[in-house]
Amino acid sequence: MAALTRRQCLAGLAVTSLGLRGDPAHAARPPRIACLEWTSAEMVISLGIGPVAVADTKGYRDWVADPALPAFCLELGSRGEPNLELLLELKPDLITGAYGYGLDEAPFKRIAPLHTVPFYDGSEAPYRQAENETLKLAAQLGRKAEAQRLIQETAATIAHVNAQFSGRTEQPLAVISMFDDRHVRVYGKGSLFQDVLDRLSLTNAWTAPTKSWGFSMVGIEQLVAIGEARLISLDPIPPHVKIRIDQSSLWANLPCVKAGNVRTIPPIWPFGGLAAAARFATLLARA
Repeated sequence: MAALTRRQCLAGLAVTSLGLRGDPAHAARPPRIACLEWTSAEMVISLGIGPVAVADTKGYRDWVADPALPAFCLELGSRGEPNLELLLELKPDLITGAYGYGLDEAPFKRIAPLHTVPFYDGSEAPYRQAENETLKLAAQLGRKAEAQRLIQETAATIAHVNAQFSGRTEQPLAVISMFDDRHVRVYGKGSLFQDVLDRLSLTNAWTAPTKSWGFSMVGIEQLVAIGEARLISLDPIPPHVKIRIDQSSLWANLPCVKAGNVRTIPPIWPFGGLAAAARFATLLARA
């Protein structure tokens, strides 16, 4: 029954808005794109194309959330081991991935052309790189106008939020993700979040060295370093971690917690592109 369901899904994808490979009559239809991870999936959707399949769709919905996956998007397996059999059945026009996942490119290139988004390779600041990589992918997909619009709208969103902060005395803030009750990921220099904070003229309270992906993994006790600064915590927080954090005296005695300066905001993919940058600015304004 499961196999029949998948065949029905594949047939539906072929019949609807996705067109057939190499058919000039369908050249104007969106290409069939399969995404091996979430960064390129976010970018593809931001350019107005619904991927036919994405690796770990549940994780995308939990950790990226917006822009939303289309209803017809199929599960491609884990990001560490995408389903090659399904990729062969889908016959995508393009497969997308992102730098840093360590996948062997050869099997994917035998199925379809592979476009890799080299975010966080250290060659450029993440925000500028997001703009450039959006333009590169858009050129390949015939979506240059959509890319320019996305760049302009993202800049306008950040400028609007910056105007909201203008004239206000904003205390420094730090941005974290929680994975257990003793450690947090804190975002700083080299992160997309830092680039957005700079554009909003906001001070990042976390100034310690970061890894190449723009974060530090530290013990909760090290958050003492930010004093009573605002602490922005990203959802999702695993339920069992939330229970332990609420019962933790270590957490309760942090200056920022004692001062009531902790805010939790909806999920934002820290390693995303322009959509993530705009979402971060918007949610910060509401925090």
